[in-house]
Amino acid sequence: MTHFVVIGAGQAGSSLVAKLRTEGFDGDITLIGGESVPPYQRPPLSKAYLLGEMTKERLFLRPEAYYADHNITLKLGTRAVGIDPAAQVVTLNSGEELHYDALALTTGAHPRELPARIGGSLENVFTVRDLSDADRMAPAFKAGARALIVGGGYIGLEAAAVAKKRGVDVTLIEMSDRILQRVAAPETSDYFRTLHESHGVKILEGIGLEELLGDSAVTRARLDDGTILDLDFVVVGVGIHPATILADAAGLAIDNGIATDTFGRTSDPHIWAAGDCASCDWNGQRIRIESVGNAIDQAEIVACNMMGQNKPFVPKPWFWSDQYDCKLQIAGLNLGYTEVIVKKGDGQSHWYYKHNELIAVDAMNDPRNYMIGKRLIEAGKSPDKAVIADPNTDMKALLKA
Repeated sequence: MTHFVVIGAGQAGSSLVAKLRTEGFDGDITLIGGESVPPYQRPPLSKAYLLGEMTKERLFLRPEAYYADHNITLKLGTRAVGIDPAAQVVTLNSGEELHYDALALTTGAHPRELPARIGGSLENVFTVRDLSDADRMAPAFKAGARALIVGGGYIGLEAAAVAKKRGVDVTLIEMSDRILQRVAAPETSDYFRTLHESHGVKILEGIGLEELLGDSAVTRARLDDGTILDLDFVVVGVGIHPATILADAAGLAIDNGIATDTFGRTSDPHIWAAGDCASCDWNGQRIRIESVGNAIDQAEIVACNMMGQNKPFVPKPWFWSDQYDCKLQIAGLNLGYTEVIVKKGDGQSHWYYKHNELIAVDAMNDPRNYMIGKRLIEAGKSPDKAVIADPNTDMKALLKA
């Protein structure tokens, strides 16, 4: 009997094994997950779940019974510690060895942590990546507490929004010149800076962290401009790095993650990769797309290709972030943009152009223009910039042009 093994029981891993079954694969499937709970949604961890608005069970992508019902062996609380590509064997931390006919790596990514030498190992210094992180953080988010958020990306801003909703006094620091500098235009940075400051978040840009202080738990922070902050907890949101240790040890090609070809195959013909751990080609650049949508799309294509369907993976990047009553939706990738057109209406949207080509849209409480922008980008259509800027333009008509 053919045996497919999937390492990593997150969004990509769960999507992959489900797709194998819906596509008619009738062989053995084993899904290996390091956590003790079945695959679950991660985005709500830093939002609805942390706010107490979503129960743990509602996080689960599928009921645990789904896996048994579909003859999928789900190994929870289990880690793969080695891969032997020549023998096509995965070794688990229990010592068990699993032979595979095809292997998929959906190992995700790990949050970047602060070094211990500057206090990163003190108690009440949190990162946000998995369920245990959220459970550990939740008691700290109480009215009157004082928090430092390190990092002005989307994770840091979402944590700041949740903390303010809980009545926490929040200071957010960003080492770069502005928040969201790595991922968005200054116009989007300005929008979210104004939003957070209107809710009472103190944002300090161009300022880094020198040291966290405290005997066992953090009590103060010293910033690199000499400022001392009294604190009750710290949330670190300074990015993630792909989980490639297993792949690297197995001799697979690593290039900004586990390098995959058009079909999701790694440098080994029997091993595939999908999700945050995998890099793919995008217009001549090797990129990773860190989003739920990409994890699902890439994993489902890999599932089909593990069955020999040879379907190319064409990335269709889209992202979202919820902060206060603002829903940010992003379509496309803004890499190399040369101009941004700001469009205001019921909401606000920012249209990224690379010379005359529309490459991305940021939409804040503007779902209609988000969907129009997404469809234009996917269709390869680039309306004239003056047309986008014109408040009287019938945006929907652009889809028929």
